[in-house]
Amino acid sequence: MHQDADAIVVGAGLAGLVAACELAGAGRRVILLDQEPERSLGGQAYWSFGGLFLVDSPEQRRFGIRDSVELALQDWMGTAGFDREEDRWARRWAEAYVEFAAGEKRSWLRSLGVGFFPIVGWAERGGRGASGPGNSVPRFHIVWGTGPGLLEPFVERLRAAERRGRVSLRFRHRVTALEAEGGHVCGVHGEILEPGGAERGRASSRRVVGEFSLRAQAVIVASGGLGGNHGLVRRNWPGWLGRPPRRMLCGVPAHVDGGMLEVAARAGAHLTNLDRMWHYTEGIEYPDPIWENHGIRILPGPSSLWLDARGRRLPPPLFPGFDTLGTLRHILQTGYDHTWFVLTRRILEKEFALSGSDQNPDLTARSVPRVLGRLLPGAPAPVKGFVRAGRDFVTARTVPELARRMNALTGGDPPLDPALLKEEIVARDRELANPFGKDLQVAAIREARRYAGDRLIRAARPHRLLDPGAGPLVAVRLRILTRKTLGGIQTDLSSRALGADGTPIPGLYAAGEAAGFGGGGMHGYRSLEGTFLGGCLFSGRAAGRAAASDIL
Repeated sequence: MHQDADAIVVGAGLAGLVAACELAGAGRRVILLDQEPERSLGGQAYWSFGGLFLVDSPEQRRFGIRDSVELALQDWMGTAGFDREEDRWARRWAEAYVEFAAGEKRSWLRSLGVGFFPIVGWAERGGRGASGPGNSVPRFHIVWGTGPGLLEPFVERLRAAERRGRVSLRFRHRVTALEAEGGHVCGVHGEILEPGGAERGRASSRRVVGEFSLRAQAVIVASGGLGGNHGLVRRNWPGWLGRPPRRMLCGVPAHVDGGMLEVAARAGAHLTNLDRMWHYTEGIEYPDPIWENHGIRILPGPSSLWLDARGRRLPPPLFPGFDTLGTLRHILQTGYDHTWFVLTRRILEKEFALSGSDQNPDLTARSVPRVLGRLLPGAPAPVKGFVRAGRDFVTARTVPELARRMNALTGGDPPLDPALLKEEIVARDRELANPFGKDLQVAAIREARRYAGDRLIRAARPHRLLDPGAGPLVAVRLRILTRKTLGGIQTDLSSRALGADGTPIPGLYAAGEAAGFGGGGMHGYRSLEGTFLGGCLFSGRAAGRAAASDIL
């Protein structure tokens, strides 16, 4: 029977690109479909900061960081908190991924021309004990070139395969059904959307101008998650976190809508753990939004005072950069959706960065002189731009004036008591009077500065918030920012999609966020960070290699 290709890949994000490259490299003919215009090739990875989780890397060893597979697995399992029967495959994916991160991941990427920023970041520090959630050591490796730099070698390989006739890229093709014969998935059917040149990330037309049907021996679903569809986010919201926020910012474009998950489910794929999500608590509005309700995350150092909507300090270990999901749960229990960072100009200049390739032009452009500029006094230019133009920043010389401006920003809902704000600040400042004390955040700041990487670019020298020389005071309103789906299509270690009975569906594979980054949720409840891009790489590679091997 006629076949249009050996394999069809649905979704031209990082996982789909990796899968297509593996197929083409094995001599298979591939059709790569995506509902967005060509300008969006690479999907969400393009916007990313380019962080990758690596274990016992040369970059770590240069800083005296002692890491191992055993320590990384301890951290992963304590963070994931697997507790469901259907976590069997997710757990196996987690174990395989940690081995990959400690083994060939770095050398494989280096062979493709991917480089790394020499300073390793320390994300998700935990703080609840050795076997609890969080990274025991710094593991966040930033790709030299950020997200676009990671995409580059795969786009180049894909374009070369396209010139050889191995790959056909078809944009504005939205898959609405998977076709099967005798229980074997053998093609896709869908709608052709109106052509258009929408800029990357901006909403594109959904007007249907035609239909298509394509046949192949294998179909790989690599279509992403549902973080851009707040209706689905709310429908799947985890009950243990409490009620979903009344308003959330959107950290991904609207086309990250979860549509292919339902398509795969109708074809028999088993969806698991859709109530496990990864949303950030340090979201701020984008002054010049690219997509609707566009928000971006602050990547904070450890020193900002974190207060709830009424001005009460968040409890330990809910410090900036320590426990994202624990902080989210606490925030929702307060009855309000926003919190505050209170800090000084000196902390802002040293510790604030913004997530994303577009907000780190020095790293994205691979400019050594501009990167070295981070060591100089003053905030990075993108951060200055947000302070100047963003709605969520207020500054003042005194605590009463700061409180007044914070209340003005929220309309006094809820009213923030200036006396309580001053009390929290003064109590924190007293702890800096000597090298001893009981404030765990102050201890964490001092611990962070023992690591040279943090001391260089991420952790300000401890000082009083009311030190006139460090001012003015700065307050930042923070909101919940949707980002990642941690569950998805359940897969075995070959990325074959599994049915409800646990057996593989012939011809159907899944990779990336659509597969919960592998196994239907290899992160469990929480992420150690740097593991989303890495999960796309690992599962996309597995899907492409398995499909190439299975094709007759």
